[in-house]
Amino acid sequence: MAAERNLKFIYLLTVNMESANDIRILLVEDDKNLGYLLKSSFEQKGFSVCLSTDGKQGFRSFRQNRFHLCILDVMLPGKDGFTLASDIKKLDDAMPVIFLTSRSLEMDKVYGFQLGCDDYITKPFSVMELLLRVNAVLKRTGPQDTKSKATVFMIGKYRFDYSNRLLFFPDQSGRTLSMKEAELLKMFCEQGNELIHRQYMMNKIWGNDDYYVSKSMDVFITRLRKLLKQDPGIEIQNVYGTGFKLLIHSLP
Repeated sequence: MAAERNLKFIYLLTVNMESANDIRILLVEDDKNLGYLLKSSFEQKGFSVCLSTDGKQGFRSFRQNRFHLCILDVMLPGKDGFTLASDIKKLDDAMPVIFLTSRSLEMDKVYGFQLGCDDYITKPFSVMELLLRVNAVLKRTGPQDTKSKATVFMIGKYRFDYSNRLLFFPDQSGRTLSMKEAELLKMFCEQGNELIHRQYMMNKIWGNDDYYVSKSMDVFITRLRKLLKQDPGIEIQNVYGTGFKLLIHSLP
């Protein structure tokens, strides 16, 4: 078996992040009573909320403003929530998304997580539950402590700038990673060829380890494999039923 090379990493300067008091939320909900209730409740907690009542209006708002989180009803006029989320992800793949829906079909939940959503809430729900879920998502994806350090990793022929979510290819071209792609790759780099258990990865990055999160994580692992395929010495190995390893092989 080819020898494995250790991953190298360099700690850079600290990164300045925004205050949590500056959180802006895009809420797209066609039920006006529910929409105004949620908007009022979140604003009382200090959030800034932009409310849209259909998918097309919501997409216009997203393009015209800067947001930290999107809460999207699935059944929307003009443009449904899944289509809206897909359009949003094309503009900003790292944008956190929470779906609201009256549909509890398993295939809908799987599809939502495959689109890259961070949570999926079935109506009816309490405002407090949604607030807690929003806070959990923002804790994972939102503004971080200003003391957190920027980190650069050398992965085979690649250079990974975690703080800016940039992956530089062997030809020096760069690609911006989504938040979850960056978090997964950073976790692999920090473990340095060691096995990482699935449940640990899901709980650390998604906040839970249910079936839908497992499917979502598999999608992001597949994306990382495609991004790293220019170096044949890099392998994200699936240890069946246990977890994953990032292996860096020495080639002849």
